[in-house]
Amino acid sequence: MILSGITMLLSALLIYFSCEFFVNSIEWVGKAFNISKNAVGTVLAAFGTALPESIVTLIAVVFGANSSQKDIGVGSALGGPLVLSTIAYAVVGVSIIMFSSKRKIGKHIKINARKLGRDQIWFMCIFVFKVALGFVAFSIKHWLGFLFLAVYVLYSYGELKAGAEETEEKLEPLKISPKNTHPTKIMILGQTIVSLVFIFAGSQIFVHNLGSLSSFLGVPPHIIALILSPVATELPETLNAVIWVRQGKENLALANISGSMMIQATVPSALGIIFTPWMFDKSLALSAFITFIAILFLWITLRKSHLSAWRLSLNALLYVVFIVGILFIKSCI
Repeated sequence: MILSGITMLLSALLIYFSCEFFVNSIEWVGKAFNISKNAVGTVLAAFGTALPESIVTLIAVVFGANSSQKDIGVGSALGGPLVLSTIAYAVVGVSIIMFSSKRKIGKHIKINARKLGRDQIWFMCIFVFKVALGFVAFSIKHWLGFLFLAVYVLYSYGELKAGAEETEEKLEPLKISPKNTHPTKIMILGQTIVSLVFIFAGSQIFVHNLGSLSSFLGVPPHIIALILSPVATELPETLNAVIWVRQGKENLALANISGSMMIQATVPSALGIIFTPWMFDKSLALSAFITFIAILFLWITLRKSHLSAWRLSLNALLYVVFIVGILFIKSCI
């Protein structure tokens, strides 16, 4: 267990430093290809950082040899949005408070509240539909998975085509060429791809050691998939948030989380619906309920223009409620 703990710590550090390179290069990708700042966060960064958890789900539901292994994929598909809606959003709030003295705007949050609120509506509508499918069984349910994939394609297309209010923000030099004020597209894409490879490798090492931890603790696989695996696979989004907030770019941090949630609501869920019976137990139902409450709370604060760093931080309490609920359910079994 000591070796696993050290390995997990080292993999977390690998993910963090890889994220430093990734957020640096993905902003340059947006500039090089004339993509709006918002789309850089909601589509480009989100797609890259969502790869680890999407692949975890894909491997589990497609290549799982038994129902227990497939349950890991379903748990991951539900656990991802749970962690993003509670921990990741809370990390943005906490980071804003921590770095307020170093930020030009202090604790103030610089975002497009209307756009972020609209994203939460998108997510809630899709999420409610996919959760409802987890409580009913019918012959064509598997085919509905392709509908979720189509929805994400439409969402991404809309984000890439839509204009956004841009603020002129000075980009930090590309890390692999700090003295070059106009790096080539090959250099930009090269740093992006290499950093993603290291993010993926670090996430897989982290998740693998979580599997060892589940065996040691004797915890059912889908519970580990709900509680621990998403915390590991969502590390890129969470660490991206810390880095961007530190730089005063919380608009990118929140867009990255919001875009990742849209992926989580569609792509991993589509895989689960297509390749598994997609039926929920009490643990999965609880995770869905907590996720919905977290996003509803965020949407209400956005609509009333009451969003603040402290209110974002409060979402972490909902994850504590989830853990307590899981322990209660487990004790009743």
